[in-house]
Amino acid sequence: MKKSLSAILSILLIISTLFIMTACGDNNATNGNADTTAADTTAQQTVTAPPGSKIVGEGETNFVFSVVDLEGNETYFDVYTNKTTVGDALSELELIKGEEGDYGLYVKTVNGITLDYDKDGKYWAFYIDGEYAQTGVDATDIVACTAYSFKAE
Repeated sequence: MKKSLSAILSILLIISTLFIMTACGDNNATNGNADTTAADTTAQQTVTAPPGSKIVGEGETNFVFSVVDLEGNETYFDVYTNKTTVGDALSELELIKGEEGDYGLYVKTVNGITLDYDKDGKYWAFYIDGEYAQTGVDATDIVACTAYSFKAE
């Protein structure tokens, strides 16, 4: 059952990433500002989140953030911020909470759902473009056209 659920979640994550990457190929997308010039659109790309995504934050930088809970339910956020790291942006919007540890921010709560490995053996795994992240969320710079997610594992 776990292998089937993992396979389904992986497929959904890949499809989501492909959708986001396709949207990033459109350099004419803007943050709702029809007066943006051609020079502005090449300097600032916007990521398009899937339909039904929650739009959160304010700022010049945009990225898509998804959360996959223990039941496999996926929630998308279209994040706007002026922060430079994913962790700072998500913390400011209270989408993630945690405590500082030896390796940076240990995220225990994502989108209001708390997991604690020491208590329940479950944790939040951070992914970048569908790949298990090699950096912590608080050390990950926001990169245009990149999808970020936390998955309950």
